[in-house]
Amino acid sequence: MKKEDFFGDSAETAVKKARNMGAEMAEAYICSSKELNIDVREGRVETLKFAEDRGLGLRVITGSRAGFSFSTDLSPRGVEEAVGQAMANCAKTAGDPCNVLPCPDPVYPQLDIYDPEIRGAAVEQKIGLAKVMEESARAYDPRIRTIESSTYQDGEMLVTVLNSLGVKLTYRGAYCGIYITLAAGDGDSSQTGFALDFSLKYGKLNPERVGREAARRAVQMLGAGPVTTRKVTVVLDPYVAAGFLSLVGPALTGEAVQKGRSLFAGKIGKAVASKIVSIVDDGAMTGGIASAPFDGEGVATSRNVLVENGILKKYLHNTYTAAKDGVKSTGNGVRGSFKSTPEVGCTNFFIANGSMPVQDLIREVKKGLYITEVMGMHTANPISGDFSVGVAGLLIENGEYTRPVRGMAMGGNFVELLEKVDAVGNDLKFFGGRGSPTLRIAEMTVSGQ
Repeated sequence: MKKEDFFGDSAETAVKKARNMGAEMAEAYICSSKELNIDVREGRVETLKFAEDRGLGLRVITGSRAGFSFSTDLSPRGVEEAVGQAMANCAKTAGDPCNVLPCPDPVYPQLDIYDPEIRGAAVEQKIGLAKVMEESARAYDPRIRTIESSTYQDGEMLVTVLNSLGVKLTYRGAYCGIYITLAAGDGDSSQTGFALDFSLKYGKLNPERVGREAARRAVQMLGAGPVTTRKVTVVLDPYVAAGFLSLVGPALTGEAVQKGRSLFAGKIGKAVASKIVSIVDDGAMTGGIASAPFDGEGVATSRNVLVENGILKKYLHNTYTAAKDGVKSTGNGVRGSFKSTPEVGCTNFFIANGSMPVQDLIREVKKGLYITEVMGMHTANPISGDFSVGVAGLLIENGEYTRPVRGMAMGGNFVELLEKVDAVGNDLKFFGGRGSPTLRIAEMTVSGQ
């Protein structure tokens, strides 16, 4: 029996048993996942790890009370025990009329998210990608002293969602990626660099480019030191901008708004960013690492424009938070695994591409700082949007990069930062499921010595 059929039968059995035991609604979520990690150092394999996991997550709803359980045992006995546990848990929870399950959507996106070459490529080939990445980094500049890690990673998953309202769905997906961290040195100066590339297609990975990019990032910062405090135009590298964006992802969920934990609460229809900034979450994006035809509870994924030309348009929802707000789920019921219920989360989350070539964006800057690295992002407040972080990067004078600087600090509020954006580059880049083009901020105070 094919795994897809086995999962479908197991899910159907679980839902039927739950209904027979008195559940008004029931949902079975079955996921099988595999992950491979290969670390290379000095041309030799340092670690090679393969992990596999599979199991069932079961939700039941009776009298507006919801219960959940999970099991790694998909045998008839294992499924029956999971159903019994979910029903027992359901009896102990408080009722909530927003505890509902979704009905089938009329259409689901057709996505190319499984490349058989990822599984078909030999482990030796994958090791070779990590080695080439390391070699390319060393060949870029003799000042590359240490390769801290050169890593290949891939994973695949088979997901089935079936509920008592008619949802019966399955998809298979896979991804692959490479990333490298290293250090360059010149005299007493030592700087780190990194680069990564994740894709749904094995053949699109480019280890030479990734190795060179990490080396370039390290070498360009050699000799960096602090400068005096100043008000300057600030340009955010795509990686840095995507990092800031990750701070506000949770605040754009209906769950955060309903719990009073969002700086965007009550701002639908109001300006929350510059007119040239749009923020999108797209679970059905072509080539997106987080793309899937449906979310963790069987709702079709789609493109959701959250901020359009600076105006807040909507929040992200799963079925529960959508019911609470009287709207439709946006297809953002995200599960970490079969062991958890579908929480509201981002998929392919990004600031939309702009139209300005980055060279022109930089050329217009008289005095500025191009920020390539931020330290302490985890200390930012995701509820208020306030941040105070260390920064490093390149000074810009009369439209040209001059010298590297570090030991600087920058503080403010993320919404205020978005409101000051006066140029958006045409170089949208993704770092996993988060992405951004280069952003230029009209003026900010950067603290130094």
